Amino acid sequence: MSDDTAFEEINEAKANMDHIYDQPDPRAYFRELQKIGYVIPGLAKPIFQKLISHLQRRRNKSVHMLDLGCSYGVNAALLKHDLSMPELYEHWGQKALVEATPEEVATDDRRFFGNLDTHEDISVIGLDQAESAVAFAEEAGLLDEGLAVNLETGPLPEAATEDLELVDLVTSTGCVGYVTEKSFERLLPAMTQGRSPWMGNFVLRMFPFDSIEETLKDWGYVTEKLERRTFVQRRFTSAEEQEQVLEQLRERGIDPTGKETEGHLLAEFYLSRPADEVAEAPIERLLAA
Repeated sequence: MSDDTAFEEINEAKANMDHIYDQPDPRAYFRELQKIGYVIPGLAKPIFQKLISHLQRRRNKSVHMLDLGCSYGVNAALLKHDLSMPELYEHWGQKALVEATPEEVATDDRRFFGNLDTHEDISVIGLDQAESAVAFAEEAGLLDEGLAVNLETGPLPEAATEDLELVDLVTSTGCVGYVTEKSFERLLPAMTQGRSPWMGNFVLRMFPFDSIEETLKDWGYVTEKLERRTFVQRRFTSAEEQEQVLEQLRERGIDPTGKETEGHLLAEFYLSRPADEVAEAPIERLLAA
């Protein structure tokens, strides 16, 4: 079975949330995700902050991020403005926005985020196939640049190549499984023109990371998994979804006892870096510093 087929089968086990993923603004998205306790961007934040801090010291420059599966700029909001997921839920769920048009929400957000303290040493390019979500994140000022493309089915736009040459850190908090090695194959030629970026991916445990790891290996990367740690993505939406995911995990030889059996989708963290940088500071030491 190819990875594409495997990913399709695994994705069929999960609840389909396409109806909220590409709305003109994030209100419906956050309303539904709050109900199921979607928290992984907040749990990923301190790890990304450590990576950013290390890269700032190593490269003596501001850090350019590429956030894969960026949706409405959630990771950008957390990292650039030091917000939390509860604060974002509160902001996009406020009663004053209930009757607002998407344009009014974007205007309000530009003002809201513009008045917050901003980490000027972080810039974020967001990549997602959800055109409306990316457009909103740009309009609201969360993304410094948005790329609304599907690299699973088409090439990287030539106009994006120059900006991607500057990327120091690639992040994702749940898009692997929709994103495969195809997307990385199309990104890597642009991103490795200078100094190769680090890549931090939070991957749900039922999705294999092998093909992406092999693709990165061909470009001189070594991938490490943060051992003995899992990260909650969200609660299961139903007993049926949970049982289907448990079945997928067991088919992959992964024991869900005491983990997914407790009611949450769980992710693991993979960090991919050039081989010489891994030898210098393995992942456990890097993230403990």
